[in-house]
Amino acid sequence: MTSQTDPRSIPELALLGARCYGEAPAIVDGTVCLTFTEVRDRMLAVAASLIECGIAPGDRVALWAPNSAVWISAALGILASAAQLVPLNTRFTAREVAQVCRTVDPALLLVANGFMGRDHLAELRSESPELGVTNNAVQLPLPGEEHRPEWDAFLSRGSKVGPDAPLARIASIGPDDVSDVMLTSGTTGAPKGVMLRHGATLRAYRTLNDSYDVRQGDRMIVGLPFFHCFGYKAGWMLNLLGGATTYPLAVFDPEGLLEMIDRHRITHLPGSPTMFQPLLDHPRRFNYDLSSLRVALIGGAFIPVELVRRLKEEIGIERVLAGYGLTENHALISVSTPEDSPELVATTVGKVIDGLEVITVDDEGRPLPPGQQGELLVRGYLHMSGYYGDPEATEGAYLNGWLRTGDIGSVDEKGYVRITDRKKDIYITGGFNVAPAEVENVLCACPKISQVAVVGVPDDRMGEVGAAFVVPAAGAAITPEEVIAYAQSRLANFKIPRYVEIIASLPTNATGKVRKDELRARHAAAQRAR
Repeated sequence: MTSQTDPRSIPELALLGARCYGEAPAIVDGTVCLTFTEVRDRMLAVAASLIECGIAPGDRVALWAPNSAVWISAALGILASAAQLVPLNTRFTAREVAQVCRTVDPALLLVANGFMGRDHLAELRSESPELGVTNNAVQLPLPGEEHRPEWDAFLSRGSKVGPDAPLARIASIGPDDVSDVMLTSGTTGAPKGVMLRHGATLRAYRTLNDSYDVRQGDRMIVGLPFFHCFGYKAGWMLNLLGGATTYPLAVFDPEGLLEMIDRHRITHLPGSPTMFQPLLDHPRRFNYDLSSLRVALIGGAFIPVELVRRLKEEIGIERVLAGYGLTENHALISVSTPEDSPELVATTVGKVIDGLEVITVDDEGRPLPPGQQGELLVRGYLHMSGYYGDPEATEGAYLNGWLRTGDIGSVDEKGYVRITDRKKDIYITGGFNVAPAEVENVLCACPKISQVAVVGVPDDRMGEVGAAFVVPAAGAAITPEEVIAYAQSRLANFKIPRYVEIIASLPTNATGKVRKDELRARHAAAQRAR
C-alpha cells in the first residue's frame, strides 16, 4: 500500500484502499463494476443497516452466497459492524447449514436465495423450523446483480443510523479481535468454527504477497469460493491490499474462464489442480490470448510436475507457486518462492513463511531432525483464537504450544515443506475438505445400512474422491445406486462418495478399528483389474 499507516482491521483496509486507489476499478462482476471508493461506500451502508438491525460487536453473522460483488460488500459490512463473519459453503444442504447454525449461533443470516435454482430459505425452514435465524434472514442479489427489493429495503434501514456509527465501529476494532468464524470439519465430522483475527490475517497475506506479487492495476479472477480462506483472504482481500481488480467467478466453466482471461487481460489466477488442468486441455484453448497471465497460485498437497511445466511453457506464466495452509493457522503456513524450479513447486508446498516455525514429531510427540518424516506441527503468530464454543477441542488441537496440522510430511533445513500423507482421516476433493466420519454418520442413518466406512482414493481430475464400503443391515438388500441417492438428499455434492461397494463385513484390527488402509488397497486393486 502507498501509506505509512498499516490498517488494524480488514474494514480499515477498505477505507485505506478508497483513499489510495479511489476511482480505480476494484470489483468487476458481470455488468457490475465498483471502484475502491464504491466498495468503501457499500461496506459502510451494509454496516449501518446491520447496526440498525441490532447487530452488536462480537455477534456472528452468517453469509450463505456464491462469489459476487455483493458477497464482498456484505462481508466487509459485517466486519465493519464489528461483528464476526461466518461464511457458509454454497454447496451445503439445509441440514448442514442448520448444524452450523446450532454450533455458532449466528444473530443474522444473509442468503442469496435462488442461486442454482435452490430455495435456500424454504429448505432451511423445512429442515429446522425451530431455527429463529431464518425468520429475519436478509436476501441478497445473485451474482452479476446489484439490486433486489429485499436487499434494497434492508440497505434503506441504514439511513436511520447516520454515517458516523459504522466509522465508530471500525475504529473500535483491534488487530486481536476475531474477524471470522470459518467452518472446518474434524475427524468426528462435526463442524467446528475456527476463530481468526483481523491483525493476523492482514500480516499473513501481506507476507504471502512477497511471492504472489499482486500490484496496483493487476487483475485477478477468483473462482475459488469466498467461503474459503483461499478465495477470501488470498483473493479479494489481497486485491484490496494491493490495489488490484477482483473478478468474482460464481460457477466454474473452463471456456468461460478462458474468455475472461483474454477479454480482461487477467494477470493472476489462483486455483486447485482441478481448475488448471481443464484449461490446459480445453480443445479451444488456442482460440484465446492468455499471454497476460503472470502468476498462478496452486493450492493442494499434490501437484503434478507436468502441470507446473505446462503452465510455464505452454501459456508462458512466469511465476507458478504452490501454497499450504491450515484454517486453524489462518490458512497459511508455506508458499513457494519466485525462484523455485517446477520440480520444487510440484514436490513441495513451498517454504515456511517468515514468523512461523514448522517441525515434525514422531507418534510419541518427540521432535524429529530436519528432513525426517512425521506429523507436521506449526508455531507462530497465526494460531487461531480457538474453536468457537469448544475449549476442549481447542486444547486438543495443540501439543506443547505447537498447533497439530494432522498432516504427515517433512521440513528440510531450508524450510521447504513436503506433505506425504494425512494423519487425520480427512481427504480433499477438488479443493474441499471431506470428513469421512460425517459421511459415515449420515449413511448409517439409512435403515438398510448396518455399517459403512468411507476413505479418500486417488482421482485424476479431483485429486481425491470418496469410496464408501457398505455393510447392509440384517435381512436388507441395498445397491450402490441407492446409497448414492440417499447421500445426495442429505449431503453437499462434493461429499457424496464417487464409488460404493457393498461388502459382507469391514476389515478390522485386533482392537476392532476399521482397517482403512486395507479398504484403500481393495479399491486400488479393483481399479487395476478393470
